Amino acid sequence: MTGGLPRDALAAALPDADLRVLIIVLWQVTGDDRWLNLPHMPTRDVNLIADEGAGLPEDVQAEIRAAALEILSRPIEAAIPVPTEDHTAVAMRACLGERVPAEYAPMMREEMGFAPRQVTWSGDPVQAKHPVIIVGAGASGIALAANLKTLGIPFVIIEQNAEVGGTWLVNSYPGCAVDTPNHAYSFSFGARHPWTRYFSRRDELLQYMIDRSDEFGIRDHIHFQTRVTGCTWNADTACWQVHITGPDGDAVLQGIALIPAIGPISDPRYPDIPGLRDFQGQMVHSNRWPSDIDVSGKRVAVIGTGASSMQIVPAIVDQVGSLTVYQRTAQWVRHIPRFRDAMTSSAQWLLQHVPFYAEWFRFTMLWRYGDGLLRTLRRDPDWPHPERAMNRINDRHRVQMAEFIEDELAGRPDLIEKCMPDYPPYAKRILLDNGWYKALRHPATTLITDRIDQITATGVHAGGDDRTADIIILATGFNVFENAARLNVTGCGGQNLKDAWKDQDPKAHLGITAPGFPNMFILQGPNTVLAHGGSAIFTSECQARYAVGAIVGMLENGIAAMDVRQDVHDAYMDRVDAEHRELVWNHPGMTPWYRNPKGRVAAAIPWRLVDYRAMTWAPDFDEYHLTQAG
Repeated sequence: MTGGLPRDALAAALPDADLRVLIIVLWQVTGDDRWLNLPHMPTRDVNLIADEGAGLPEDVQAEIRAAALEILSRPIEAAIPVPTEDHTAVAMRACLGERVPAEYAPMMREEMGFAPRQVTWSGDPVQAKHPVIIVGAGASGIALAANLKTLGIPFVIIEQNAEVGGTWLVNSYPGCAVDTPNHAYSFSFGARHPWTRYFSRRDELLQYMIDRSDEFGIRDHIHFQTRVTGCTWNADTACWQVHITGPDGDAVLQGIALIPAIGPISDPRYPDIPGLRDFQGQMVHSNRWPSDIDVSGKRVAVIGTGASSMQIVPAIVDQVGSLTVYQRTAQWVRHIPRFRDAMTSSAQWLLQHVPFYAEWFRFTMLWRYGDGLLRTLRRDPDWPHPERAMNRINDRHRVQMAEFIEDELAGRPDLIEKCMPDYPPYAKRILLDNGWYKALRHPATTLITDRIDQITATGVHAGGDDRTADIIILATGFNVFENAARLNVTGCGGQNLKDAWKDQDPKAHLGITAPGFPNMFILQGPNTVLAHGGSAIFTSECQARYAVGAIVGMLENGIAAMDVRQDVHDAYMDRVDAEHRELVWNHPGMTPWYRNPKGRVAAAIPWRLVDYRAMTWAPDFDEYHLTQAG
């Protein structure tokens, strides 16, 4: 039992409460099923930031708030402190006013913290002879290290930068922010962060990563400003030899497992444009933003119109002297009402103080930005207009997005023509509107769709015209297909991972293990990028659980090495490729960064989140060649 909430503070905060969440809080506290039924059932709302009133009549809203004030201001002893899977399935449907399949209950119980996702020992702990070696201290590395820490399994993290945070450390360009709701884009375990916005900016995300690494006690295990120069599997010792270089010189570490956690979007891609090195002004990549750059009054050229450009351009357009944006492909952009909204102080108070409120608020965000879109991205063989959409629903999305472009660019038919894509929505990465079209309309902005012929000493030559620039910003993405192969990994028989993944065609069972590379578990590996929605931290946790489960299983069962069978690996990849042949990212009308030069979708995941969680819940040791410890 806990003391009741202060009545005055609760009364002041309740007008900002999300009533979908509040009815589930009342149900969990009281155990009274009336809160899960009419007249309290919310109206279905697919907006990412839904109306807090839940579509309920004013009198019903008032009844819910009044009941919450009375019940939560008294001493609280929850009738249902930890909902079962059956409880959760019923409550999910009541919370959203829609059918949520029961198969999501186990996953959502973990996401809300009602059930643990981390691996535990099945018996007494087993001492490891050598540490686990993790490369990268971003979200994936932190998630894995946190579980190892609770198990008492020794580990070290090799981090080339001076701080944790991964992508949120190295990306510091203007406007840098997350495009997943923060109450979903965060760990399922650990302290809940008081996010100031629904979609938080880079500095807050970085601080979150720093705070969690401190909370989980992993900082002392990190070798900062240290690079991996090579990793070699030693079959005699069943260990990885990892060569590193850092402030203290060169060293060789020996580990029972190697965990590359560097992901696909950490190595900036520089475009193959003639004269790139000839430019005499300042040239920067969005992933390598210098702290001393000043765009004020400058002639700025931005090459690329992907996610980073769509954040940079609106952030700097009011500062520059002129802004020239070079577009290769028009992008579909999703309009998100209230995208820039901050969390009110009342909403923050509810999340921090009301029992179960933060958990169910997180659920609503996870669900709306989860699996719902994926089914609409599948090819309908009977759809008569495959060139413009994948199916009827995808075409409806196209109409909605096209109308948004026309509204935003009204009176500028020249921009509408340049900005209207000719391929199905979502075939390239989902982009969220952040004032992009308003920035394109700005008097300082010129949008160029001609192919860039050359970078000159003074600017950019495209479409027969030279345009002078003081600063060129390369918003050109990443080398996404090397991933762990950048670590110079040599496995069984002297095979290098770069050779196994030649022609920019990386493959791994579940995106985690590759044949011939025993005891190596890749986090955010091939075909694990979420292209349909969801949180990358979710997939990181799934992969971390799989890797830790494998390590614990080896230690408990006297297994020295596990190497995924080639037939298992190949069968999985056949399933991935077959699934992608039916999905939008394989559409012939464009070239998303998810597809490699061979045309295979090698980055995006084709599965629902709930399916991938089930696939990675625990390793199947029958899928591996096992070597017993001597």
